[in-house]
Amino acid sequence: MFDKLDFIVEKYEELSMKVSDPDVISNQPVWQKHIKEMGEMEPIVNKYRDYKKAKEGMADAKEMLESGDEDLKELAKMEIAELEDQIPAMEDELKILLLPKDPNDEKNVILEVRAGTGGEEAALFGGDLLRMYLRYAERRGWKTEIMDINDTGIGGVKEASVLIKGKGAYSRLKYESGTHRVQRVPETESSGRIHTSAATVAVLPEVDDVEVEINPNDVRVDVYRSSGNGGQCVNTTDSAVRLTHIPSGLVVTCQDEKSQIKNKEKAFKVLRARLYDLKLQEQNDEISAERRSQVGSGDRSERIRTYNFPQGRVTDHRIGMTLYKLDSFLDGEIDEIIDGMITNDQAEKMKNL
Repeated sequence: MFDKLDFIVEKYEELSMKVSDPDVISNQPVWQKHIKEMGEMEPIVNKYRDYKKAKEGMADAKEMLESGDEDLKELAKMEIAELEDQIPAMEDELKILLLPKDPNDEKNVILEVRAGTGGEEAALFGGDLLRMYLRYAERRGWKTEIMDINDTGIGGVKEASVLIKGKGAYSRLKYESGTHRVQRVPETESSGRIHTSAATVAVLPEVDDVEVEINPNDVRVDVYRSSGNGGQCVNTTDSAVRLTHIPSGLVVTCQDEKSQIKNKEKAFKVLRARLYDLKLQEQNDEISAERRSQVGSGDRSERIRTYNFPQGRVTDHRIGMTLYKLDSFLDGEIDEIIDGMITNDQAEKMKNL
């Protein structure tokens, strides 16, 4: 580990010299590439420097114990006791910082919600989930843009796609992929019987054109009139777009904008993300079960969470965490479970290493 850390520090210092070179500064793409690399290394370099200072401090304190001055010895004992707690904690932090990074972590997200089993109640729950993620994005200062939505008109959502733009959006939201189950008494249930229904969430990293190349000849483009809630213009012009990717069979629709061109752009953005996700799933399938991270499997069929309204609780089945604050959770306060997922993920990766 320390050989690797020494190498990173050496590389960081080398890049520091390069970004000060006038020739490199004049070549902006290269300069920006070096700055980005330094930004990725900086937390590791700073933590390692702190660690080395702590080790030096420990060595100095042990030397002070050899002195004849009793006051100095007491100070040294106090410093040693403090550093004995700090140094192992720093080592653990360094191990986490050295874990392989997900290359998609800093990307924006295309989040898709689909109502599952449960009819109208499932659609209402789909609407709850969509609002939860929009509130979460708002709390973190991220921007959101509805790509496509098929709503029921009474607060329910059968299908929805939303683009969430923000630093590290994928790094936190990627753990939300899977089946979300709700247990509650529907408003239409006169006997007060609890119903169980579900909705699925897919979290896809937004990808650039260069990352996924789409042959135009492989895509059939259909235009049609938008349906659902909307103004006269939306419902009377052929502004909605449906893309069918023939090789994969993927179908993407977009009817949120009044402009056919904008809807087409959005639909291609979603198609690229889904094709990229398919590629990632294929790569994951090639990894042996022993090496595959439990939370990183991205299994869309996995039931990940239960929202129980009568008990006011949320339970995440992957890490066994239960919170009795359903209302605030559905209002976007979901960081506690996401932080638990990140900690669990890091522990799994460290175990595999």
